[in-house]
Amino acid sequence: MSKQKTKYICQECGAEAYKRLGRCPSCGSWNTIVEETVEEVKTEHALTTAFEVPRRIAEVDLTELPRFETGSGELDRVLGGGLIPGSIILIAGDPGVGKSSLTLAVCAYVARAGKKVLYITGEESFRQIRMRAERLNALADELYICAENNLERITRHVEKVEPELLIVDSIQTIYKSDIESAPGSVSQVRECSASLMRLAKSRGVTTFIIGHVTKDGNLAGPRVLEHIVDTVLFFEGERSADFRVLRAIKNRFGATSEIGLFEMRDSGLADVPDASKLFLPDHEVDSGSVIVPTVEGTRPLLVEIQALVTPTPFMPPRRTSDSVDIKKIQLLLAVLEKRLHLSIGNCDVYVKTAGGIKIDEPATDLPITVALASSFANRKILPQCAIFGEVGLSGEIRAVSKARQRVDEAVRMGFTNIILPKKNFAEVSKNQSANKINLISAENLRDALRFAMPRE
Repeated sequence: MSKQKTKYICQECGAEAYKRLGRCPSCGSWNTIVEETVEEVKTEHALTTAFEVPRRIAEVDLTELPRFETGSGELDRVLGGGLIPGSIILIAGDPGVGKSSLTLAVCAYVARAGKKVLYITGEESFRQIRMRAERLNALADELYICAENNLERITRHVEKVEPELLIVDSIQTIYKSDIESAPGSVSQVRECSASLMRLAKSRGVTTFIIGHVTKDGNLAGPRVLEHIVDTVLFFEGERSADFRVLRAIKNRFGATSEIGLFEMRDSGLADVPDASKLFLPDHEVDSGSVIVPTVEGTRPLLVEIQALVTPTPFMPPRRTSDSVDIKKIQLLLAVLEKRLHLSIGNCDVYVKTAGGIKIDEPATDLPITVALASSFANRKILPQCAIFGEVGLSGEIRAVSKARQRVDEAVRMGFTNIILPKKNFAEVSKNQSANKINLISAENLRDALRFAMPRE
């Protein structure tokens, strides 16, 4: 006989409290602790029905897991080369960013390749899915759709259809009948995700789980949800913008630093294979604008960093950025004021990247610093110039990784001047493409600013 008991659970982080509280002691969120009735029942937790005995690690079969393509080169890149049977993938993002459109297009491609696909939706009707499939040209004979949010029925549908690819849209709408809390609660999300994971592993079904995000942009539901799945993909980008960035936060079958770039069109999300053209300006840059060759995973990418520094009578001055870590900006401002004696402490500072792509690597230190100094002095950067390097607290310029890839991408896009760390100069100057451009090595921040903003 099952037992029932009451728990107070935070709907943001999944932490349990001893009573109803206004603020969660774990994550600090307000009014998120909800009373839930939990029924303790015996649940099967085994991934397989066969009894597995311990084996020596050297005896484990090292044959590479077979992958199959999704039809999107950008998605395959982020996943590490394609989909693996039995893997479970969580894809999250803001409403309207393109999660359902991308997964439906993947369903159509896989179904046309002769594999059975089952698309489960807990938010839309059959007609809504059909209308979207018509718009995306995603009709296929082996694509099955079902409007259902009861987990037990979903399991029976999977056993009957026997798909090789399963889509669950979304996990916050699915519920188990033996748990009394509402769909989307911590208990429901945790148990339904665990059940889908066991279903995927035991039957070898590749499973996409679509998840919602909170108002702060974080993945809704308990943190255990991210630990259960094999891969966590997150969509970045505003709904009003034309492009989207798909970033791998966790990936057991590939690198976590890869990104995929997509453009939103009337026919759905389209791959953007040449990303540098997307983020480079199509006009002459003004003061405070610098081009940085950044590297995301294995992909070099040219991005424009813009800075606006303006005096303000209000104290304290504002430091604002939605695409660069604000702590990095504060650190670089301190270096400029201490080492170069720029009176920048009483100025408002705004930093952004063109297109809104988020960048966070040491190689962006120098271009951000140059952009700040350029805007403060109201002086333009050397024409056709790309800049990269790490800035130390004493103002020295340190070497960064993958310098040759950065230079090659800048040369491909037509840049003729590149300012880089002195220690990277010896490595890059041996490259054949370095003969076509003017490489400028900088040992410290003062030298870099003198090269980047030459006096007329």
